[in-house]
Amino acid sequence: MKVPEKPPVAAPITLVRAFGVVSGTLLVAGIVIGSGVFKKIVPLTQSGLSAEWILAAWMVAGLITICGALNLSGMASLTEESGGIYEYLRLSFGNLASFLFGWTDFAIIGSASVAALAFIFAQSINALVPLPNPAQAWAHLSIGQLVYPFADSGIKLLAIGTTAALTWVNYRGVSGSGRLSNIFTAAKIAGILLLIFAGVFLASPNSGDTSAAVVPTRNVSLASAFFGALLSVFWAYDGWVDLSFVTGEIKNPRRNVPRAIVGGVSIAIVLYVLINYVYLHTLPLAQLAAIGPNEIGASVVAEALLGKWGKTGVTVLILVSVFGTLNAVLLSHTRVHFRMAQEGFFFRSAATVHSHYRTPYRALAYTLTWSSLLIISGTFERLTDLVIFATFLFYGLLAVAVVKMKWQGRIPGPVPGFPFVQIVLILFALTFTGHTLITQPTQSLLGLGLILTGLPFFVYFRRQQTRA
Repeated sequence: MKVPEKPPVAAPITLVRAFGVVSGTLLVAGIVIGSGVFKKIVPLTQSGLSAEWILAAWMVAGLITICGALNLSGMASLTEESGGIYEYLRLSFGNLASFLFGWTDFAIIGSASVAALAFIFAQSINALVPLPNPAQAWAHLSIGQLVYPFADSGIKLLAIGTTAALTWVNYRGVSGSGRLSNIFTAAKIAGILLLIFAGVFLASPNSGDTSAAVVPTRNVSLASAFFGALLSVFWAYDGWVDLSFVTGEIKNPRRNVPRAIVGGVSIAIVLYVLINYVYLHTLPLAQLAAIGPNEIGASVVAEALLGKWGKTGVTVLILVSVFGTLNAVLLSHTRVHFRMAQEGFFFRSAATVHSHYRTPYRALAYTLTWSSLLIISGTFERLTDLVIFATFLFYGLLAVAVVKMKWQGRIPGPVPGFPFVQIVLILFALTFTGHTLITQPTQSLLGLGLILTGLPFFVYFRRQQTRA
């Protein structure tokens, strides 16, 4: 009797490896170079530091970020799966540590970043062309006098619409999203280079006093002032690790992930130092420090160099920069939730890959939905402020992971800078989180509490695994 053959099992649909080292480098540069490069000069000049120390802060923060990239190169040799830090922590410390990172990224860090970037983009549009407020009559209504869902309704609607449009681009395929990211990254780099060119060749060499700021400051030491400036500058470099989230869509990721991160961060370092030199070369420190909270430092400098058109040009440049960063953040962070779902520690449907476009379209839908709710609530900036220090806890933990895996022989190859790079990262993470806990204890503990809200979800997903 002939036994009937079983029908062949269809191979699972997987993500497509569409990013090379050049696209990866531009993706990193596109995420890192956001709005911080245009705004950070004002708080830095208010620190009382001289121009030389301000420029040094940009270089030191860049070098610390390069250390992070070198540390990541060690972990990149362990896996070619998407997820980045989530996957690395899972391999090093198990499911709980990785889940807490992934949960924090979905609930707060990644989704709140999407919400904040979309809101900034809509605000910038509103500055150029005032938007109508269709729900203005209900703007006073609140939930517990904390959430005002109908306030700034025009800006919120545009922010949600922009996020939805970019989600559609990412749904249609990673190649199209990558090309869009490359175009906007190239545009923002070109715009920054034009501003640098104008500052170097058009500014009067005597217009700026680069010796020291003549701004009343607290009685603090140089070391304390520099550390505060360093922390401020470091935010402008944040996002460099996001490329690791899309490891599953990068060609030869063991080699190209660290190369692209180092390349993208190097581009950011050069541009950051040069553009800040232009700021300091164009206007005196005291004038920069006196710029109001509703003005953008780069716009004031551009107006001094090029008049009204220069100020408008910087506003458009910020639009381009934020739009490109928003697209890249959407692309990268959804892959964390996709990988969590593959491991059974997120909603199972988020692991679904589109049969034609080869994208994690349901993970994109989850991010769009939650980010839109954060936009409506207006709480995204508050949430980001509460937990941003936690990202450095995870960065420090990643350095510990490299040390652990190296000593266990699970990373057989050489890791550049080991163990000095890991020591620098661990010390910086401890110093930063310690400083935040001391200076902002309530905010830090609230942030830690929000992270720990993931614990009951961890128990739920683990039970779901057991039942399956």
